[in-house]
Amino acid sequence: MVRYGECKEMLIAPMKKRIFFISLLLTFACKNQAEPLDYTVHYYGALKNFMHKNDLSAQVDLKDFADSSHVYGLGALADLKGEVLIWDGEPYISHEKEGAVKIDSSFDYEAGLFVYSRVSDWQTTSIPNHISDYEALEGFIAKTAAEQGIDTTAPFPFLITGTCKTLDWHVINWPTGDSEHTHQKHKTSGPHGQITNESIDILGFYSDSHQAIFTHHTTNMHLHFKTLDHTLAGHVDGLSLDRGKLRLPVAN
Repeated sequence: MVRYGECKEMLIAPMKKRIFFISLLLTFACKNQAEPLDYTVHYYGALKNFMHKNDLSAQVDLKDFADSSHVYGLGALADLKGEVLIWDGEPYISHEKEGAVKIDSSFDYEAGLFVYSRVSDWQTTSIPNHISDYEALEGFIAKTAAEQGIDTTAPFPFLITGTCKTLDWHVINWPTGDSEHTHQKHKTSGPHGQITNESIDILGFYSDSHQAIFTHHTTNMHLHFKTLDHTLAGHVDGLSLDRGKLRLPVAN
């Protein structure tokens, strides 16, 4: 004969096990949710460390981003031996080999400077024809971002797709042992040049408070580009647009 207390325990015990199992599943699910894609900008390293301290050391291993979705990032390889561009999780690492630019689609590199964000939703705006040069573009991006609800006192990423009239570019290849840094030497230490009438993708980061960190002291933007056939990628030194579209993160 089963007593009342024993019967009660027989009923409660399986229920406790089910509750524990459900709680365990919920905990596991929460731990495995993707981190929020809130377009917060993160960075490793600083331009001023290159320029004033000759610190070209690795600050981050790009393999850490190999399994991350919707990553957009740019920067420079450790020892300033190339340029970094990650576009929606796909790497385009450009460096000099035998006097030419080689593009590598691998995360097997370390970066001395890396700026990145994670974005899944973008809103698109046509860039007016009169907005063509670098300075006008900078102002248009800040104005449009504010109109679309982005906090422009904090850094944010943006994309430009379209056709350039001209685009001045470089892929840094800093001479080993050289400790005297100038912006001009950074531009000319490796392959550099100008492309014209080319369809391009550009990733940029805007900030009015990170000069000498991830933007140079004369601009609020840092831009890297790639051609649509993926034969060239690098740092943007100058830009004149023919036509294009601006993509900004969807504001939360």
